[in-house]
Amino acid sequence: MNGTAVKPAVTPGVRLGGLSFVWRPWMVGVTLLLAVATFLVFCLSISVGDFPLGLDRVIATIAGRGEQVDEFVIMDLRMPRALAGLVVGTALGVSGAITQSIARNPLASPDILGITGGAGAVAVFLVTVSGGTAAAVVGSVGVSAAALAGGLGAGLLVYFLAWRRGIDGFRLVLIGISVSAVTEAVTTWLLSTADIRDVARAQAWLVGSLDNRSWGEVGVALWSTLALMAIVACAAFQFKPLHLGDDVAAGLGVRYSRVRAVLLLCAVLLAAVAVSAAGPVPFVALVAPQVAMRLVRHPTPPMIASGLVGALLLTGADLTARTALPMALPVGVVTAAIGGPFLVFLLVRANLR
Repeated sequence: MNGTAVKPAVTPGVRLGGLSFVWRPWMVGVTLLLAVATFLVFCLSISVGDFPLGLDRVIATIAGRGEQVDEFVIMDLRMPRALAGLVVGTALGVSGAITQSIARNPLASPDILGITGGAGAVAVFLVTVSGGTAAAVVGSVGVSAAALAGGLGAGLLVYFLAWRRGIDGFRLVLIGISVSAVTEAVTTWLLSTADIRDVARAQAWLVGSLDNRSWGEVGVALWSTLALMAIVACAAFQFKPLHLGDDVAAGLGVRYSRVRAVLLLCAVLLAAVAVSAAGPVPFVALVAPQVAMRLVRHPTPPMIASGLVGALLLTGADLTARTALPMALPVGVVTAAIGGPFLVFLLVRANLR
């Protein structure tokens, strides 16, 4: 107004090699607080049980300085379940952040897009269909591997059906809802025609639970999640310009179709790995990115914070299911009780806009 040029505020950044990192103190501080809170809830989940332990003994045992009795209780009995909660929650949180960022829609999560439904339908098929080839597959491959294949197949189906010279978020959500409805119908039909003992086994898995996790199952999920997270971290730098639109990204030299396809494939695999390790735990992938986005004050779901919120949510829900309720319940019941009202909140907020 007075002829003096006003320089826009520039957030200080750091350059490492050919990459540029923007320093956001609030985001970094909130992310560190989330990491600390997740670790404390993780240790608290390990300390609670028929043989209670103090947090100091839990931390000392994790650091390798615990007594022999504590090492047996923590490392052999309780650690697989608690670590499964961390891994599954992180995988679901990051998967939801990717799908919501690509679709630019807060409802685009593995639950809505049919990924968890596809994993559940294939797993229930192998559990409920007895005899012949199905029984042999269950014995050699296992329900977890079948769920992984089902989730991957459903995710790829949604992607190819939604592809029309690119991915439109609205079309992706609509097709995902359709595929999810089909997989739920197949699952219901399998449960209604199966033997009652197989139905009980399948229904317990469908709710989503961290009970009776083994080190083998946790190890596969952990290393798979770490490998996929490394790929996501490498592709995330080229994903940032996509928030400005495909035309701008193309002008900056970003091959947006390839980057979007790689990230969406990683999101599908992360969700499938999570479902194969703990069953289709509902609403974590939907809630975690939205909560993280509001906590760090970022316009899009942040990957790291979303993973931490997912781990904190799932670990806390499992702790609540084991201690705060009159009877022990699967963790999926608690996450559904949290995620259902949050989904209503998102829908109401969208209508108000």
